[in-house]
Amino acid sequence: MAEVNTMEKKLAEYKCDTNEALCMKLVRFPEDVEDDGTTFHPEYSHQLFGDDEVAFGYKGLQIQLFYTAGNLSTLFKVKYSSKVTEMFDCVESDDIEGKIREIVPAGFTCNTDDFISLLEKEANFKPFGTLLHTYTVHSEEAGELTYQIHKADITCPGFQEYHERLQTFLMWFIETASFIDADDDRWDFFLVQMLILPPFQGEGHGAQLLEAVHRFYCSLPKVQDITAEDPSENYVKLRDYVLVKLCQGMPSFAEDKLHLGFSPDMVKESQDKLKINKKHARRVYEILRLRATDMSDEEKARAYRLEVKKRLFGPYRKNQRELAKMKKCLRPEELVSHMGQMDTQTQHEELEKSYQVALEDYRRIIERLASQA
Repeated sequence: MAEVNTMEKKLAEYKCDTNEALCMKLVRFPEDVEDDGTTFHPEYSHQLFGDDEVAFGYKGLQIQLFYTAGNLSTLFKVKYSSKVTEMFDCVESDDIEGKIREIVPAGFTCNTDDFISLLEKEANFKPFGTLLHTYTVHSEEAGELTYQIHKADITCPGFQEYHERLQTFLMWFIETASFIDADDDRWDFFLVQMLILPPFQGEGHGAQLLEAVHRFYCSLPKVQDITAEDPSENYVKLRDYVLVKLCQGMPSFAEDKLHLGFSPDMVKESQDKLKINKKHARRVYEILRLRATDMSDEEKARAYRLEVKKRLFGPYRKNQRELAKMKKCLRPEELVSHMGQMDTQTQHEELEKSYQVALEDYRRIIERLASQA
């Protein structure tokens, strides 16, 4: 038994956290290759390395996926200080290269010098597609930086190959990501995935991108709604901010109208002008009403709280209707189990919790709007 435990401990030394081992870069200059300050790591690696996000068989594992910042030409290398097969017979190490090759398209290099030579071509790189929007971001290190948002599709020469390299990032930063079928015409009218890479996060690019998407598609007559597939919490917060920013100047959302409640005029104006659906327009109304409400006034705060909880109560009201139906068709012992799931006290507690979470999110959006004013 002692020998088995000793062996397990020795083999455990050859397990590596793949989120730490995988090193990524967007390379602009040759010196970036050796600069650890330009390295970033994935948030997820389970799609290739399993739920534990662990690779077995290596010590000091480093998986390099470096991209030139423009064309996304790729350097792929696997480094390690030792391998389990060097110490133990009949023990197999994970096929790291094989797993990465499943998602990295052909055409990458494994030679650092060859990769650096590709940087010379970066000076000629031009973004694909049509320019939609230009904006600036202030950086303490570099001053004012100018960014552009372009709209492209596979009819742009070279874009399909570029897109195949670009979408490899999805596997590392979107938990349930899958590659997009570039030949499916529906993707042109559906916001499937949106990703801002770590070196650019926290600079406002997500809001600029989403606002540009809204402004472009709301101008197309055949577009009825602009939505997203299975949006994350962070995406919902970003969308709330962008939609409030776009709607705050509309007559139907004027401060004197907000205290009268959520109105059909708000639904119609936001749908007609910005293709915003009723559900999203309701959240915009709640955020703008909070901004216009003196929450230190007990009566006004109570009116606001009841207004938001009225929407939040929807799912619980549905449960009550279902319970009423169940009483007519379920046996007593079956009914007891379902009633336990819909305990009134629990519902009130969950409702209050949901309200406080919404309030916190809304205040954060209002603060952001104020900082951008």
